[in-house]
Amino acid sequence: MTASTTAPVTDSMADSVTASVADSRPSLAKTWLYALTHSQQRAGLFWGLRSLGGMLLWLVLMLPAQAAVEMRIGLSQANDAISIGSSTAGTIRNGSGQALYQLPGLQGIVVEADGAEVDLTNGGQTLAESSSFWLEPSENGFVWIGDRWYRGRVMVTVDQGELIAVNYVDLEEYLYSVVGSEMPTSWPQAALQAQAVAARSYALYKRSRSTNPLFDLGGTTTYQVYKGLAQEHPNTLAAVNATENKVVTYNGQVIEAIFHSSSGLKTENASEVWSSDVPYLRGVEDFDQNSPVSHWQETFSLSEFSRKIGNIGLVRTIGTPQYTSGGRVSSISFAGDSGTETLRGRDVRTALGLRSTLFNIAINGESVIVTGSGFGHGVGMSQWGARNLADQGWSYEQILQHYYQSTVVAQLEG
Repeated sequence: MTASTTAPVTDSMADSVTASVADSRPSLAKTWLYALTHSQQRAGLFWGLRSLGGMLLWLVLMLPAQAAVEMRIGLSQANDAISIGSSTAGTIRNGSGQALYQLPGLQGIVVEADGAEVDLTNGGQTLAESSSFWLEPSENGFVWIGDRWYRGRVMVTVDQGELIAVNYVDLEEYLYSVVGSEMPTSWPQAALQAQAVAARSYALYKRSRSTNPLFDLGGTTTYQVYKGLAQEHPNTLAAVNATENKVVTYNGQVIEAIFHSSSGLKTENASEVWSSDVPYLRGVEDFDQNSPVSHWQETFSLSEFSRKIGNIGLVRTIGTPQYTSGGRVSSISFAGDSGTETLRGRDVRTALGLRSTLFNIAINGESVIVTGSGFGHGVGMSQWGARNLADQGWSYEQILQHYYQSTVVAQLEG
């Protein structure tokens, strides 16, 4: 099947297809209302809005002017089918940009993988075939992708044999969700503002260096977390708007503003975590004493621990670790009934599911006790540290310049 086999859609055909979609696909209205109600419960976005007029007012307040930078966020990979829809009437286009028809508001439709192409279906019937399909909401509507609502528009295609949805969204509007996905929205504005500027800088840095032809960033912790409208809150909107177009720079260039949850009192040099010396990612004093993960402990049975560590039989002794300058485990050796093995600290963290590489391991009879501090890789801005510094009256600029050494907070131009 090829895109060229899809016949152009005339006005009458478009009406027929639209009617077919409306009749055959499940409505997204209940999901839409659930998403908004969930947002109300979580973020207070519907406070005092009791009527349809109130809902429309809320939608207007949520839609600022179009920003200059459009991000491409890869979502919903490794699926055979992805459901999409929009809160308002939306235009469906094929990979050539041809408008096929109008999808009614709050009405779903499914895009399915078909070899190297994708099919647009309405619950069993294939409506069109193409290399990709776009859904563009009218009147600043929102898009439904998989199981979440997002701002912007969506393109669904096949990437290396897997179906992928790509959300095209303004940078500032993207950050409304990222800030709420990465940091509790109840935290002080200075901390949320620091998170907004760090996330903006990180996104632009990655965008400028992306080699993927389809998207700039994903929406998971591999990049920075992005969960759409559900994670927005009046506080995240305020933090992003207050820092609009502000970025962290080093020697006039936007930096890779990496961040993590909690370092355990001292952040780490990037060179000791990723073997890449970055002058602005150097270890500094952290202020995360009040973090719930400032101290933690995990206990394993000796047999479970040995199984997770590797194929060396039952672990009998643990060697003296090699440490980074920040006190994290760089490498550590284990001796078992069937041999010995030396692992990097990050590999031990992954194998055992630990919060960080700032840990100690001790065998206690038939148990192994791991005690540690912090959560994350420890490089760049500590989110819990940012929160505590904000509580002490630090501004977002001061917080950022503490964690990213020798940097300047600057305004984007153009």
